[in-house]
Amino acid sequence: MSHGLRIAFFGSSLVSAWWNGAATYYRGLIRALHARGHHVTFYEPDAHGRQEHRDLQDPDWVRVVVSANDRGSLDACLDDAFGADVVVKASGVGTFDAYLEARVLELRRSGTQVVFWDVDAPATLERVAKDANDLFRPLIPRYDHIFTNGGGAPVVNAYRELGARRCVPIFNAVDPDTHHPVAPEPRFAGDLAFLGNRLPDREARMDAFFLKTAEALPRSRMLLGGGGWEDRVVPANVVRLGHVYTQDHNALNSSVRAVLNLHRDSSARFGFSPATRVFEAAGAGACLITDAFEGVEQFLEPGREVLVAHSSEEVVEHVKRLTPEDARRMGQAALRRVLAEHTYAQRAAQVEAELGYRADAGRG
Repeated sequence: MSHGLRIAFFGSSLVSAWWNGAATYYRGLIRALHARGHHVTFYEPDAHGRQEHRDLQDPDWVRVVVSANDRGSLDACLDDAFGADVVVKASGVGTFDAYLEARVLELRRSGTQVVFWDVDAPATLERVAKDANDLFRPLIPRYDHIFTNGGGAPVVNAYRELGARRCVPIFNAVDPDTHHPVAPEPRFAGDLAFLGNRLPDREARMDAFFLKTAEALPRSRMLLGGGGWEDRVVPANVVRLGHVYTQDHNALNSSVRAVLNLHRDSSARFGFSPATRVFEAAGAGACLITDAFEGVEQFLEPGREVLVAHSSEEVVEHVKRLTPEDARRMGQAALRRVLAEHTYAQRAAQVEAELGYRADAGRG
């Protein structure tokens, strides 16, 4: 009889989504792995103000270890992780990343697999490509698996060229228990909402696809959520929401007529990288407008389950033509699609298969 895998997971944060877009991914996936009988310990640093902005108390489906932001505390976590069946180092922990990338490989033993889980593969690959002396580059062939939360053949091929033994996308998805339709709330009423932190390789797209749309539709109410936009000059019809906590995402997605998804530049170049917000919005039955990216049809059908825009002019046309009935119909179609094909339960089953785990036989 199987007792599940013991998984040690080093990541940015599970308990806080503060400047941490991977939180939804970690939560959905780890919760689904727990439901399938696995035991996960998530190690995260007390850094970047995340513990002060927690939006999740320690859940019963994972053991959370918050370490002080120093090497000694990290070494204690590595000692604690020794003996796990699977050891995961996620990208973008935010402190001691290079140190962790090397040290987790020392935890390999007979029966232990070591995984690098890249939650921003386009950024990692571009960084490594630009620097022949990047410390992560020679470590890539030493990991048993490279998992990514986005990217199709371009990401897989790039990692293989760097010597990866195996690279497999485990895409973002939806957890229907946490992201689902709710009653609309007046505070989130509007015609178009964009939710995303202010980052250098996203701002130009935000200007082009969101602010220009707001300028072209001055009678529309536009909602802007996320950190870093406080000092940004915006049109008068844009309502700044600031950081929108996870518990409010369903209300936002269920209240506004359409939700805008914008890729960071690197993600758009590699394609096949829909963000967690795409699945959050679809899971709430929201009508989604996304900037164009290669592979979109692998996740949602353009024109029926999602609206695709190549320019601000196309966003404007979508918003102008979109009736509440059309928005509802498209949101419901997207909801049906993600529940059928893009849940974290399905992603967790894929992870098991990649790790060679069979429930009837234990670890493979």
